[in-house]
Amino acid sequence: MKKMRTAHGVALTFTALLLAGCGASDKNKSGEPVPEVGIVIVQPQRVTITTLLPGRTVAYRIAQVRPQVSGIIKQRLFTEGAVVKAGQPLYQLDPAPYQAAYDSAQAAVTKAAANLQTVQLKYDRYLKLATTGDVSQQERDDVTSNLSQAQADEKTARAALETARINLAYTRIVAPIEGRTSTSVYTEGALVTANQDAPLTTVQQYQPMYVDMTQPAAAVMRLRSQLASGKLKNADANSASVKLVMDDGAFYPIEGRLEFTGVTVSEGTGAITLRAVFPNPNGVLLPGMYVRAQLTQAIDEQALLLPQQAVSRDARGEATTLVVGPDDKVELRSITVEPASDQWRVVAGLHAGERVIVQGQVKAKIDAPVKPVVVKLDSPTHG
Repeated sequence: MKKMRTAHGVALTFTALLLAGCGASDKNKSGEPVPEVGIVIVQPQRVTITTLLPGRTVAYRIAQVRPQVSGIIKQRLFTEGAVVKAGQPLYQLDPAPYQAAYDSAQAAVTKAAANLQTVQLKYDRYLKLATTGDVSQQERDDVTSNLSQAQADEKTARAALETARINLAYTRIVAPIEGRTSTSVYTEGALVTANQDAPLTTVQQYQPMYVDMTQPAAAVMRLRSQLASGKLKNADANSASVKLVMDDGAFYPIEGRLEFTGVTVSEGTGAITLRAVFPNPNGVLLPGMYVRAQLTQAIDEQALLLPQQAVSRDARGEATTLVVGPDDKVELRSITVEPASDQWRVVAGLHAGERVIVQGQVKAKIDAPVKPVVVKLDSPTHG
């Protein structure tokens, strides 16, 4: 009977110890419950790397309209803000003085031509007489010289006529390019001078439209280094495509193409200028608009992505994240990240298969145990 009691007591003691051991897995050394945190297991995936850059729209072509001759504006021939064709008249200057100069030059050409004809006939006669010896060598030299002078005078008169014709044509000021006009700075009756500093108006071509973007030189050099090392691949046909994000967050319906990358770093901003060209058939884009441009730059075949809530910044502004180690204890990890759509792409500091805390960071303490639970987050689509 005594042996039975002893065996029964041992069984109760073993059961108590077993229950105590099971309860200890959910408590830390101080007896407090182990907090539960949500984690994701980072795995490599293919990601198209895009960069969102600030930009500003610039007219494809800009022409400042200035007079090439001086005169009084008699008439403005366009409507302010209207679209004009190349060569369309914009202003008419008073042509009277230039018409008079043209008529005078035309008369001078007629006079020079008549004189040339007279000298030419005399030269022809002297040339025939020279064969019989009826004129002296001096006379032949004189008539040859007179002919050359008459020919030069006639050419000079025709050049003066062409100049007068050009100046007369310049009294009608035309649009140098097709585009939309700005306001007219001068009105009828104003005196304008040739090649003055102030333009009469400006014509801007909106179709297509340039977008000038700036990117930090450090980011450009880092991207080139990653491409050279093989960590990233060129985006091939998409490497020159650019999407435009409007003020309301919507994408501009037509993609643009990267046309130019600057070769000089700005001393003031440390940035490089990039230029893209966008079709603008409906005139939605206007010069001077501030926009954001999404530029496709490369492809990462083994990208490690983290949601935004998994990354925080320390006092120095460096990126950090909380990782659950093999012993289920929390580690503070310094990482290097770059934006990737609405997530972060980890460049350094993290390896595939590691467990990163995405929920319950407030409950997680450094070097303290946690109970990790894998959670499923909505994953954005990557191009």
